[in-house]
Amino acid sequence: MKPSRPRTGEVTPSDLKTILHSKRANLYYLEHCRVLVNGGRVEYVTEQGKQSLYWNIPIANTTCVLLGTGTSLTQAAMRELAKAGVLVGFCGGGGTPLFAGTELDLDIAWLSPQSEYRPTEYLQHWVRFWFDDALRLEAAKTFQRLRLQRLRTQWSGDRRLKAAGYEPDLQALEAALAQTAPAMDAASDHMVLLTEEARLTKQLYKLACHATKYGDFTRSQRGQSVDAANQFLDHGNYLAYGLGATATWVLGIPHGLAVLHGKTRRGGLVFDVADLVKDAVILPQAFISAARGDTEQEFRQACIENLTRSEALDFMIDAVKEVAVRMGQRAQRPPLPGGDA
Repeated sequence: MKPSRPRTGEVTPSDLKTILHSKRANLYYLEHCRVLVNGGRVEYVTEQGKQSLYWNIPIANTTCVLLGTGTSLTQAAMRELAKAGVLVGFCGGGGTPLFAGTELDLDIAWLSPQSEYRPTEYLQHWVRFWFDDALRLEAAKTFQRLRLQRLRTQWSGDRRLKAAGYEPDLQALEAALAQTAPAMDAASDHMVLLTEEARLTKQLYKLACHATKYGDFTRSQRGQSVDAANQFLDHGNYLAYGLGATATWVLGIPHGLAVLHGKTRRGGLVFDVADLVKDAVILPQAFISAARGDTEQEFRQACIENLTRSEALDFMIDAVKEVAVRMGQRAQRPPLPGGDA
């Protein structure tokens, strides 16, 4: 007897095999384990005494895997991760960059899945404007506007932050944003824009300290963190970098085509995109977890849940698409061969 065809609107098992990156729920940060293929599944193995514990990684529903210190990855596992379109990054453990002492200034070493079937539409828009300094600056300003909107929405309306006791001075926040927004719009170059971004971030640290009663705080350099809040900020930022790298890879835009963090900085676009959610999601959670004495694992899980619930990856992808199309349409198209316009 022949199987009946599914009726219109029904979902077949094959439809469940592919999940859009923007709808995937898992982001892994692993330390002191081995990633391998076991029984056809990608798993990570941890040692507990004389026992080896195997934990499944649902790769079809995973956006990014960050491998910290003490990790190894088999070729078979990398093959399966690449087939599922999972981005893999090697980085430091506990928020300390693995390559902080080298001259290459590498924060994360990315391994992108090899795929020639990603869309080219957004890459074409991006390269159309990227070589124009004025348009690249305008793209950076657009990212900052979206960042400020996200920050205002998350800090004032996120229920999970309120449930955790995080209630910042919203009047002071609005005053800071009201001062920063026109300053960013008026920035004459990228350095001025970066300076204004740093000034706002210092104000946000101060607001977060007051909201959580954390006490005195000074942001330290990566790899030199001594207090819990600094360590959590470093750690959480890597999670945002993982999503930023995934968003740009999905849209087919190389990580080196940054609009704010330097034209030649390795992976600069990843940092541009991660900034869209770092202050909105990672910063408050870092101070909440530091104030209540959370462990690294508790903080990491809270960050991942917040990033998932706030649909951070969706927001990143939509933001990059918006900037690419808007700036690409404003760019002058190069003349065609033969002199025709």
